[in-house]
Amino acid sequence: MSPTRPRPTDNAFLGSSLKGGSHEPTYAGALSFMRRRYSRDLAGVDAAVWGIPFDAAVSNRPGARFGPQGVRRASAIFDGDPQYPFKADPFETLAVVDYGDCVFDYGRNADIPACIETQAREILDQDVHLFSIGGDHFVTYPLLKAHAAKHGPLALVQFDAHQDTWDDDGDRIDHGTFVGRAVREGLIDAEKSIQIGIRTHAPETCGIEILTGEEVEMLGVNSVVDLVLDRVGDRKAYMTFDIDCLDPAFAPGTGTPVAGGLSSREALMILRRLGSLDFVGGDVVEVAPAYDHADITSIAGATVAQHYLGLLAEKRSG
Repeated sequence: MSPTRPRPTDNAFLGSSLKGGSHEPTYAGALSFMRRRYSRDLAGVDAAVWGIPFDAAVSNRPGARFGPQGVRRASAIFDGDPQYPFKADPFETLAVVDYGDCVFDYGRNADIPACIETQAREILDQDVHLFSIGGDHFVTYPLLKAHAAKHGPLALVQFDAHQDTWDDDGDRIDHGTFVGRAVREGLIDAEKSIQIGIRTHAPETCGIEILTGEEVEMLGVNSVVDLVLDRVGDRKAYMTFDIDCLDPAFAPGTGTPVAGGLSSREALMILRRLGSLDFVGGDVVEVAPAYDHADITSIAGATVAQHYLGLLAEKRSG
């Protein structure tokens, strides 16, 4: 590199290739997810990262509409070096773009689910893998509709403190009901689905296997992984990671924190070992930066997304 221009900046706009890591200073430059190029052109793209800044379905503290911003900002720490724990740059084998954010009219909440689903379908219809950044957990419902339309009923692998199976009259926009609705509508196969880290009670399990926060600790990472792999099997799967799966010590910046959760290390170790599953889509949700401290929660959310992309790249590279 020239001594007058030792490190390039603004890979989000000026990157010359869809592949390869960025090496710009972590404290400078335009912020996209992991410095990926911002683009709505999906030609030659393997995966798109997409923000959904919606939080009108929360039952406690709002603020997850700023989750995509927070996760993108925190992801700047991944500066193009070989990514831990994969020992490789995922973008050497995986062409990824930051697709920007979902477009909707914030004053017309009833229309927003269809906006999310329609725009997600447009991405999936181009055979691009979609990873989304919420937003509150309601956004997973229209995302599941879009993915199930392409792949059929899915196994749901859900990291969460809450079951999200509360009663729903079919017309609510509520982050605590989407799982029950998805089961009733046949978007997910309950017998192949599992929830990890649950620390609250809901009236209905919908037939989904539940691993509580205490059970995760008592079983240990390897046994939890075995249970997840056995439950899902070879079914096409969708991974949703509610950041409140983590204990508030590791994720204070969220709308409905619950004590007794997983550590960041524990959750990431589990996710790291799920690479044999046939994931067709995923998301990380409920990051609310206004309640965060030193970007702890945003860093955790960005690392979940980084691990997910790492699993995709590892599978592609064989």
